[in-house]
Amino acid sequence: MSDETIGSGQPGQDAFTPVEELSYEQARDELIETVKILELGQMGLDESLKYWERGEALARTCESHLDGASKRVEDALEKAENNEQQAEEGEE
Repeated sequence: MSDETIGSGQPGQDAFTPVEELSYEQARDELIETVKILELGQMGLDESLKYWERGEALARTCESHLDGASKRVEDALEKAENNEQQAEEGEE
């Protein structure tokens, strides 16, 4: 058996996946878990602040994903409306 230490048991700076790399669903799910952890209130101030900051970043990421999706829906609706108008003009 080896005396080598595999890990320290402490999360490092990069313990979390960067929020920019998360899909909407991943960010949302992690945000839900982060809120649950914070609501337990069983951490020290420094650890709570790290989770709070992570939660803020996750919330911004979710909002950004939703804004992008909303823009795509608006663009698709506008394109469909333009196509419909062109079709109606062609019938006249």
